[in-house]
Amino acid sequence: MAAKKIRCGDEVIMLNGKDKGKIGKVQCIFSLKNRAMISGINLMKKHKKPVPDKNQPGGIFKKEASVDLSNIAIFNPDCKKADKVVFKIKDGKKIRVFKSSGNVIK
Repeated sequence: MAAKKIRCGDEVIMLNGKDKGKIGKVQCIFSLKNRAMISGINLMKKHKKPVPDKNQPGGIFKKEASVDLSNIAIFNPDCKKADKVVFKIKDGKKIRVFKSSGNVIK
């Protein structure tokens, strides 16, 4: 399996959709579905009925939905833009690097 260019904890930017231009942190990635959960992006409303037996209130709650990996790009804090990821070998280890600046991704 190929190395992943976007990983959990990375700061990403939305490329299209209702949240275009918003920046968030990747919470988790579903590699088989090619999707990611990003904090504060792609919020949906979930309607829940109250359950009096379990003492749970009802109402409308906001919940994060997953986003396709093709709709996000890694955010480069140096140039404040979306960037591509390149893999380079340094000291026998494969590292991720920003394509535009050449800086190592933390």
